[in-house]
Amino acid sequence: MPLTLPPLNALRAFESAARLESFSAAADEMFVTHGAVSKQIRQLEDWLGARLFERAGGRVRLTDAGWRYLVQVQDGLDIISNATAQLLQPDQQRRLVINSTPTLAMHWLMPRLKHFRAQHPDVELRLMTSDRDIGRVETPFDVAIRRGPADWPGYVAKPFLQESELPLCSPRLLDQLPLARPADLAHHTLLYADTRPTAWQRWLTLAGMPDLKPAATQQFDHFYLTLQAAMEGLGVTLGPLPMMQAELDAGRLIAPLTGPLATVRGYCWVVPRLLMDDPAIGAFCHWLEQQR
Repeated sequence: MPLTLPPLNALRAFESAARLESFSAAADEMFVTHGAVSKQIRQLEDWLGARLFERAGGRVRLTDAGWRYLVQVQDGLDIISNATAQLLQPDQQRRLVINSTPTLAMHWLMPRLKHFRAQHPDVELRLMTSDRDIGRVETPFDVAIRRGPADWPGYVAKPFLQESELPLCSPRLLDQLPLARPADLAHHTLLYADTRPTAWQRWLTLAGMPDLKPAATQQFDHFYLTLQAAMEGLGVTLGPLPMMQAELDAGRLIAPLTGPLATVRGYCWVVPRLLMDDPAIGAFCHWLEQQR
């Protein structure tokens, strides 16, 4: 049965314009004119009988049908790209692109990667970090790590790491201010992250003190900055376990309270469905599931 394929040049133009959210940027990437990209997109829309972009002035954005189509097209182009690279350079190390959230990459994944490399010396890992939704990640990846589970059409996902939160601080801070019970947090500076805006309120409610007012608060745009601030003695953060176990073991942070532990959404590995038969990807996902 013959394959049902749209014009491949139009597919390339669509993927580039959708990823960059701009016909002009896609034209620059492909070394063609804006008009050429626009023509390819119209040709593809006519062939499919569906609108892929909404156009408003000089701006474009994907329709719902365009988003669904993009997921599948990127998967297919990634497979073609990987297959071509392996054919052209068969002796080259297999490279896996891992896209992880920044905090998990810094404090949990990176300290463990040497163990994966020891078990799989023929696999080269390229680690990238991003907080973006799976469907909006610009650079193609083989495995992503995100909180979940969630609705990721076109992908296979599986939980591998559960997470709980507990107040953490520098041992030096306790030399200045005691922290023996949740009520003592009223004398401390609480460190907040924009990426986890409700974390402290959730924990304080679980501790039976939803109306507690701290001595001060300090806000950061990324969670890993709150962790660094806590290690510098600037205040108390709500830290994730087991992600921060290395810092606890090294004495850079301490957990002065034994509870309550606030259970939050854990992490999943996420793989494009069409890449699930790749042995290197399977080995990496299995390795993630074995880590503690």
